Amino acid sequence: MRNRILALAALAAAIGSPLAAQAQSGVTVGRAPVVVDSGPTIAVEQRPAFRDYVVEQRVPAFSIPDRIVVGTTLPEAGVTYYDVPQRFGATTYRYTVVNGETVLVEPRSRRIVEVLN
Repeated sequence: MRNRILALAALAAAIGSPLAAQAQSGVTVGRAPVVVDSGPTIAVEQRPAFRDYVVEQRVPAFSIPDRIVVGTTLPEAGVTYYDVPQRFGATTYRYTVVNGETVLVEPRSRRIVEVLN
C-alpha cells in the first residue's frame, strides 16, 4: 500500500512538473500565428499600374463578413480568381477583389498573401 502511494505521488509530480514549468516560462497555449509563404509578388513600383489594370478589367467584387487581412482564407465557393498578367511580374498567385480591396491569393489554399490597396 505504501509503495502505491509513493508511486502515485511520483506520477503526480512527474505530470505536474511540465505544467508548472510551462506556466513559468510564459508559453502561451492556443492558436499559432498564420505563416504565409512568401513568393514573388507584384513589385511596389508596378502596383499603381496593376490597380489601374484591375479597375479596367471591371473585376466583380465579392463581399465577405470578415476583415480582409493577410492569412485570411477566402470561401471555397463564390469567389473567382484571375491570373496576374506577366507584365506585372512572374507570380504563382492569383488576384481577386474582396470587400473593395484587391488581394493576391495562393490559389490552392485560397489564403490571402497580400492586400494591394
